[in-house]
Amino acid sequence: MITCQSCQKGVATVHVTEIVERTTGKSSSKEKRTRREVREQHLCESCASGMDLPHAPAVKKAMADIWKLLQASTHKSRRKSPACPDCGMTLDEFNKKGRLGCARDYEVFKDHLGELLEQMQGSRAHVGRIPGASEEQVRHTQRVDALRAQLEDAIRTEAYESAARLRDEIKALGGSEGA
Repeated sequence: MITCQSCQKGVATVHVTEIVERTTGKSSSKEKRTRREVREQHLCESCASGMDLPHAPAVKKAMADIWKLLQASTHKSRRKSPACPDCGMTLDEFNKKGRLGCARDYEVFKDHLGELLEQMQGSRAHVGRIPGASEEQVRHTQRVDALRAQLEDAIRTEAYESAARLRDEIKALGGSEGA
């Protein structure tokens, strides 16, 4: 027999389990992380009725009240989870299914996917092997990509002489950059 956590007198007949998402600070990539926390309350009937919890038997509540409670709960959960404007998939649905609904979901859920990739493989960027490519081809591709990034930076900072040199180097490597 469990005693009520609120009044410490009555027998706890109402048990409430609440799942709360907490922000746990920032990871090394400066993004907020969340974790789920489970809270349990054990209350007697009188303390629970004072808290207006949806615990009473259905016969004591009007059907309209139950319907309103269900709708409010559904609206709350929909507001918390972003949804894709194309296919309507929510983040909660993705977490349950483990699959995305359409190509736009990658953009809509990019923050969550990046965090998921980081948890799975330790990085948000691909650093492993590329099927069918030799190490030399991978290094060449990485070099061209690095030069392109430098070229974009040079153009952004209006360092046109450096940009021209980088453009020529990319062309020489077969990157065919026509900047």
